[in-house]
Amino acid sequence: VHQPNSGGPAAPSNRALELATGRFVYFIGSDDYLGEEALERMVACADANESDVVIGKMVGTNGRYVHQKLYTGNRDVTLDDSELPFALANTKLFRRELVEKYGLRFPEDMPVGSDQPFTIEACVRARKISVISDYTCYYAVKRGDASNITYRANHLARLRCVQRIMEHTAALIPAGPRRDAVFKRHFDWELTKLLQKDFPALDADTRGQVCEGVGALVDAHFTDGLRDGTGVKRRVRFGLARSGAVEELTRAIAEETAHGAPPFLLEGDRAFAAYPGFRDPAVGLDDRWYEVLGETVAGRLSAGTRLESADWEQHGTELSAVVNLRVGITGDTSSAVVALAQGAMPQSADKPGARKLPGDAARPKRVGTLTTGAAEDGGTLLTARIPLAPTRS
Repeated sequence: VHQPNSGGPAAPSNRALELATGRFVYFIGSDDYLGEEALERMVACADANESDVVIGKMVGTNGRYVHQKLYTGNRDVTLDDSELPFALANTKLFRRELVEKYGLRFPEDMPVGSDQPFTIEACVRARKISVISDYTCYYAVKRGDASNITYRANHLARLRCVQRIMEHTAALIPAGPRRDAVFKRHFDWELTKLLQKDFPALDADTRGQVCEGVGALVDAHFTDGLRDGTGVKRRVRFGLARSGAVEELTRAIAEETAHGAPPFLLEGDRAFAAYPGFRDPAVGLDDRWYEVLGETVAGRLSAGTRLESADWEQHGTELSAVVNLRVGITGDTSSAVVALAQGAMPQSADKPGARKLPGDAARPKRVGTLTTGAAEDGGTLLTARIPLAPTRS
């Protein structure tokens, strides 16, 4: 079958569905390829389990990223009990009876993501969805020139497409945890990618349109559960978009790109990331948007900590080490401790996993004196005077 290049996969996929006569249909990208036993194994799985959708393990090649958490074992899944929402490409085996019963087709006016409405509806309608994890069925290839459609679409085109996808999904799944499970993917991936480091470089009109569009989706679908389960960095950006605070949103992204995370304000047992708009009545976001909730920020704190100076201080026979540190916290800093380590620290101590003490580790005791002051660029300047005791070898 030959037809003019439509610029996307939707039109040829729909044409293929018109011509299909078999029990199953399977879609494959023009750059990609299958494992030798892929179709045999997936059809056998569908027949053995009476599955309407079968997902064969997919891996990326040539630098193509493919989410792998779905492939933890051969099993049956749903949209709300697995990582399936993060694997919504149409590269799956579909029972054609299901496709024709519900008239499933691909929207031909979506330049990116046109497979998602089809795949989401098929998964909602399916009697059973099965995963094959013990054999690599699909190899997704990233072109050397990064010219895959996914990598070409601009901000406004991607925004319009995710709006369509979320509207379609909302019509299929009632509001609640099941819908949230799907929309977590769109907030974590598609919408997050619209508010990354390239956002400040957009022209003012485009920034405004992106902010307005993302804000409308946040207002409609970013439930309290989704909000509280989203890391503070992304949550603040969504909140600023919802408030229409384009200037603060632009500044939050640009400043974090250039200088790292802002200082964290400590108040009792709560911590807040002091991004632009924090406690600004003109922005109107409550503290919950800025609060650190159940996430680790050790890497961001480490990046915001720097040694300003270190010296010896002697008074008679007493010798002390005087250390000045800038740390990325403000507010109640009474829990801060500066301690000297025994011997040189290994290089592995600076890896992300080594930047925090295990939960059951004994905290170092404060020795000597510690004073605090405001750092010029935000954060807090800690000045520790640690007495040194003589030792004999």
